[in-house]
Amino acid sequence: MILLLQRVSRADVSVSGSTIAQIGRGILALVGFERGDGDAELSRLGERLLNYRIFSDDNGKMNLSIQAIQGELLLVPQFTLAADTSRGNRPGFSYAAAPAEGLRLFQQFSEQLKSQYPKIGCGRFGADMQVSLINDGPVTFWLQSTNNK
Repeated sequence: MILLLQRVSRADVSVSGSTIAQIGRGILALVGFERGDGDAELSRLGERLLNYRIFSDDNGKMNLSIQAIQGELLLVPQFTLAADTSRGNRPGFSYAAAPAEGLRLFQQFSEQLKSQYPKIGCGRFGADMQVSLINDGPVTFWLQSTNNK
């Protein structure tokens, strides 16, 4: 499982010209699933996402989580995060979870997080989405489970 986290001032996701989710200050999390991902990866990276300290405290130090600042979270499924880019000029997707499994994992992950933290919006799995964001910093982090590594 892979999460690409971007600290944002605001972000939104649209499908066919209609905004389906938007957030203010918080985290835009692009979410990718790899073959073999399961409950352990969802739980571990979900916990890390909610507790990852990427927001500044009063001393300007990244010391606060999204929960501490009561920020918002936008989850956007993105299977291309699991691409194999190690050779050639075209990415391969043999490491990515199959579409049906990716959908199941994304739904499970988003429901798991929503049960712990209410300020969450979601993109639409399998849709052609347009994502807009104002990256705050910029601050971007890559979190990855180790199941296939």
